[in-house]
Amino acid sequence: MGLDLDGRAHARQRWAARGALTAAGVAVLLPLGYAQIESLLLVAVGAFGTALTVAALWWVLTLRGAARAAAVGLALATPAAVVWFFAAENLLWVVMVSLALWACAVWAGKFALSSTRSHTVSVPEHRTPAPVRPFLIMNPRSGDGKVGRFGLKEKAERLGARVHLLDPDRREDVTALARRAVADGADLLGVAGGDGTQALVAAVAAEHGIPFLVVSAGTRNHFAMDLGLDRNDPAASLDALTDEGVELHVDLGFADTHPFVNNASFGAYAAVVQSPEYRDDKVRTTLELLPELLTHQRGPRLTARLEKSDGTGAAVIDAPQALLVSNNPYRMDDPAGLGYRERLESGVLGVLGIKVENAAEAAGLLLGRHSTGLTVLSAREVVVDADRSEIEVGVDGEALVLPTPVRCRIEPGALRVRVPGNRPGVPETKPPLDWRRLRKLAAAVGRTALPRHRALPGRGQPSGEERPPGEEHLSGQARLSGQERSSGGRTPPAA
Repeated sequence: MGLDLDGRAHARQRWAARGALTAAGVAVLLPLGYAQIESLLLVAVGAFGTALTVAALWWVLTLRGAARAAAVGLALATPAAVVWFFAAENLLWVVMVSLALWACAVWAGKFALSSTRSHTVSVPEHRTPAPVRPFLIMNPRSGDGKVGRFGLKEKAERLGARVHLLDPDRREDVTALARRAVADGADLLGVAGGDGTQALVAAVAAEHGIPFLVVSAGTRNHFAMDLGLDRNDPAASLDALTDEGVELHVDLGFADTHPFVNNASFGAYAAVVQSPEYRDDKVRTTLELLPELLTHQRGPRLTARLEKSDGTGAAVIDAPQALLVSNNPYRMDDPAGLGYRERLESGVLGVLGIKVENAAEAAGLLLGRHSTGLTVLSAREVVVDADRSEIEVGVDGEALVLPTPVRCRIEPGALRVRVPGNRPGVPETKPPLDWRRLRKLAAAVGRTALPRHRALPGRGQPSGEERPPGEEHLSGQARLSGQERSSGGRTPPAA
C-alpha cells in the first residue's frame, strides 16, 4: 500500500503529533507547577507504592499460610495508602489529571504514528479453487458447545464437507482420522475445536500439502485470532469452503515431533497443567503448586540454548521459572498488543523466558523488556534441556511429558491455511511510541516526516516458488481495522 495521504489526513497526523507533545508536556509541568518540590515526593511515593504492590504479589505466589495472607493484605493496602497520601496532601487531583494527560498523549502519539503506515507488513494471499472433498473434525464439547449452538455441522455439510463429530465419551485419535481422510481423497482438512486439536490436524495437512481450515469453535481461539477470523461467529469461518476463500502460507512449530500453531510452554505453567486437580479447580491448584515451582524446590531446572535469528550469536537462558517458545514472536512493545502475533510467516520462533529470584526482581518486571528477569528473543531453533530425563511441556495447552533435550523448531510456510476472503481481520497494531519521530511529524510542513514504506517480503511472493494449480497471487496488508480492505477487496490476515 502506498503512503499517499490527502492534505486533510496529513494535517490530522501533524496535529495529532502536536497534541501528543503538548499533552505530555502539560502532564509533566502540572505537578511541577502546582506541587513544585513536592512533585518529587509525589513521583517517589507512586513508584515505591507500585514496586511494593508487585513485590507483595510475588510473596502471594511464593508463600503459604499466614505469610501469604499477610502478603495479600499488603498488596491491597499499599495502593489504598498511596491514594490516601495523595488525597491528604491535596495532590490526588493533580495525579489524576496528569495521568489522564499522559493517556491522551499516548493515544494521540500512536494515532499520529499509525497514520504513516510505516509499521505495516505486507502479507501475501493466494487465490486457489475451492476444495472439492473437504473433511472436517468437530468437537461438540469445545467452546461450551459452539458446534451445536452455531449449527456448524449442518452448514459445513451444505457446503459439501464430510464432517466427523468427535465422541464426547471416548478419546479419539484425530491424527489417525485426518490421515485416513487424506487416504480417502480429502483435499482439505479442517477442525472446529481447540488449538491443540488444530495443531495435530494442521501437521497432517502440511505433511500432505493440502489446505487447512480453522473454525473458531474453541474456548480461546488464539490461532483464529491471529488469522483475523471472526471469533464471535464460528460459522463465518466455513465461508472459506466457497470460491470466496483465499489461502495464507504460515509457519508451523514443532516441539520434537509434536506440532504447535501457537506455543510450547516449559516450567511452572507446564507443571501446573499436568496436575490432575487442575481442570477441576485451576486457581487453588495453581496457588498450591507455585511456591515450590517458583523457588526451584520442585520441578526441573531448565536451560534453553538458541541461535539468535538476527545473527548476533548464541544465547543461553539458564534456570528460568517459565519459558515460552512460540510459533512467531508475540508483541511485547505495547501492552494492548500482548498476546497477539504481528506475523505468522516470519520463519522464526519467539522465545520468552522469566527468571525471578526474589521480590525485588519481581518488581523489576515493571521495566518490561529492560528487566533483568525477562528475556525476549527470536530464533529458528531452541533446545530445552533439564536436570532430569523427562520434563512437562504444554503444547498448545495440551499437557505432555517429553524426554530431554526437547528441540523446538519452525517450518517456514509449511501450512496452507484457507480463510474467508471477507474475514474481519485483526485490529490494527499500533507502532511503538517514538517521541523523536513525533517531534519530526509535529514540525513537518509538507510530507518530509513520512518514512519510506517498509515492505517486508512475505512467503508466497512470485519468485520461482511453486504454487498449487490455479493459484493466483493477491496482495494483502497485515493489520486492518474496521471495514478497511486491501487492494484486492480482501481483508488481510494477522501476521
